[in-house]
Parts: sequence; C-alpha cells; structure tokens
Amino acid sequence: MKLISAAIIAFLVLEFLNILILYFAPGSKLGNGMGFFKGFEKAKKDPDNFAMLSYLVNWVAGTKLIFIALLIVILITGDDTTKIFSLVALILSIATFYWKLFPIIRSLDKRGQIDPKGYSRTLAIMITSFLAVFITVLVIFLLNP
Repeated sequence: MKLISAAIIAFLVLEFLNILILYFAPGSKLGNGMGFFKGFEKAKKDPDNFAMLSYLVNWVAGTKLIFIALLIVILITGDDTTKIFSLVALILSIATFYWKLFPIIRSLDKRGQIDPKGYSRTLAIMITSFLAVFITVLVIFLLNP
C-alpha cells in the first residue's frame, strides 16, 4: 500500500505546483501554464475575452484543488480498498485527456498556435507517462498484495 500512497503523493505534489502556476503565474510556460498558447497573449488585448479566459483558468485551478484535497483525505483516512479504487479513478480521469483535450491541443499545434511547436506531443508523452506509472503501481500491488 505504501507504493500506491507514494504514487498518489507524487501526483499531489505535481498538481499542487500546477495550481500555484495557474493561480499566480497563468502566463507561464511551466506545468499547466497558459504561456504555451499563442491565444493567451491575443486574449490579453481583449478585456472581455481575457476575463473569460481568466475565469476558466481559475476554474481549472479550483477544480484541481478540490481533486487534490479529496486525494489528501483519502490518503489520511482511506483504507486499502479506497486507495486502490482512488488509483483506478486517477487512471481513468487522467486518460480522459485523450478524449477531448488532446484533439484540441493537437489541432492548435498543427495550426501554429502552440509555442514551442510540437508541445502537444510532449504533453501526450507526459500524460502517458503518468498513466504508465499509475498502471504499473496498480499491477504491482495487485500481483503482490
């Protein structure tokens, strides 16, 4: 169970750093910062669009905060079964990236709206790596409870 907890803690740390970026440096090119999108700079020139974009960025940060807060509660109070199902939930929820988000960012990348070019592929590799780690941890635990 320590392996599952360690994987969840590593994810929590990374997501907490992403939350800090989204709240305090949304234009950054670190983590989930919006600086990768050329449209972010364009939106700054239009107060209405920038207000909507800022709202959505903060909504994402708030949603991530809820998500990690729940994971912290699970780590502190959850039994082994809850932690296993939490890991499965992480795998499934992270995998949804490929359903809606990846097609959008890949399209933006192909149209030259992402800087650096090819970042959509880099992001897909990072997300796949998260999934691979979580699936590996789950398989190891299931084979050696």
